Amino acid sequence: MSEEILINVTPQETRVAVIQQGVVQEVQIERTSARGWVGNIYMGRVVRVLPGMQSAFVDIGGARAAFLHVADLWGQRQEGVEAKPIERLLSEGQNLMVQVIKDPIGTKGARLSTQISIAGRLLVFLPQDDHIGISQKIGSHELREQLRARMSVLAALPEGTGPTGGFILRTNAEEATDDELSEDIRYLRKTWGAVRERSFKSPPGTLLHQDLNLVERVLRDLAHDGTQAVRIDSRMQFELLHKFGQEFTPTAVAKLEHYAGERPIFDLFNIDEEIARALTRRVDLKSGGYLIIDQTEALTTVDVNTGGFVGARNFDDTIFKTNLEASLAIARQLRLRNLGGIIIIDFIDMTREDHQAAVLAELRKQLSRDRTKITVSGFTQLGLVEMTRKRTRESLAHMLCEPCPTCEGKGQVKTARSVCYDILREARQFNPKEFRVIASATVVEMLLDEESPHLAGLSDFIGKPISLQAEPLGSPEQYDIVLL
Repeated sequence: MSEEILINVTPQETRVAVIQQGVVQEVQIERTSARGWVGNIYMGRVVRVLPGMQSAFVDIGGARAAFLHVADLWGQRQEGVEAKPIERLLSEGQNLMVQVIKDPIGTKGARLSTQISIAGRLLVFLPQDDHIGISQKIGSHELREQLRARMSVLAALPEGTGPTGGFILRTNAEEATDDELSEDIRYLRKTWGAVRERSFKSPPGTLLHQDLNLVERVLRDLAHDGTQAVRIDSRMQFELLHKFGQEFTPTAVAKLEHYAGERPIFDLFNIDEEIARALTRRVDLKSGGYLIIDQTEALTTVDVNTGGFVGARNFDDTIFKTNLEASLAIARQLRLRNLGGIIIIDFIDMTREDHQAAVLAELRKQLSRDRTKITVSGFTQLGLVEMTRKRTRESLAHMLCEPCPTCEGKGQVKTARSVCYDILREARQFNPKEFRVIASATVVEMLLDEESPHLAGLSDFIGKPISLQAEPLGSPEQYDIVLL
């Protein structure tokens, strides 16, 4: 499947789009003012230990304290080692080296681990361990054992020179030469040495190591054998990326191109329009059906509807074909919108079990292309599909949008009539010389027109005159009753 990666660079942000067969599959955005924290290593200080939650809050210099669970403390998951409660392992005021494994999301601080790992081009270095791990996506069991044997020899250090550290071979290390692996080993050990040296003399809150920026991660993580081209529209970033690629990702350098066209690079595949559509609730399907996607703090729901699709010969086939098409669209939207956490999919009800099995198989097939860890359950008794997608960074909507200041994120506001009745009800509580009601123009208009009998009745009830004042800039729900 042909794939291109487009990189749009401006001083304030970098945007990356992954295109497959001319269709946008994934968008990543990194802003200069708010780079992601995942992979960063800090010298932290424990500010609070919570035995009841078996967790601790750690200050790493951010606006909010980060969260560290006992299961993420190094050594707690080792075989043969008895797990200890967190209050016996940490104490308030203690300094410790930590790594961010999940960015701050919403009101939640970053998630931390004391199990340090540093990613390279081919390997992930685990300085506190001594085992060799192999990506499950690499070939057969026999091939993985061969790679493990090679790595054991390449990673060995002379006796008495200290711990060797452990390594995990990434998927793109499957066909790497010994020289390439050795180079990655040297780079990772050198990087860890610098981190460790800084940790001895740095106060709490210090950033000891920062992961690569988004442009560099494109070559390390996104580009692969199926990638035809990586186009970038900044000459300066192209040269920096070319230099980085020659040192760390030489196989990807040949795919790197500087885009100097007159049209903005994202116009080539209407990516800005795709981003705009990804911020809406409704996703139209080619058949005439559509999806409704609602994102909440706890979970995301996807509702599948037939809409105007009437193309099949009978109703069961219409539903089946709509659900099959929806499976492909849902998998793409999860990647494009970067939706994570618990996801509930409400497919159109299917009476035939073979249709359910085919739709679930198609969904799993489409989700298998995702780089993010996904777990899919079968259909529940209510006909819903439950799944989880690992949440590693903010969703597209959370990054680009904020709650509406008018409705405060509810998605709806009170009608003008409801606000009128709130005013009429509240005004009965006071006994001043005169009332003045300040409200939106639509509310004032309704009080003077359709609700004028009730306004007159209120004035007679309290025995005071009531004046109205329109506030054009206020929310439709906002009003003030001024007592004169």
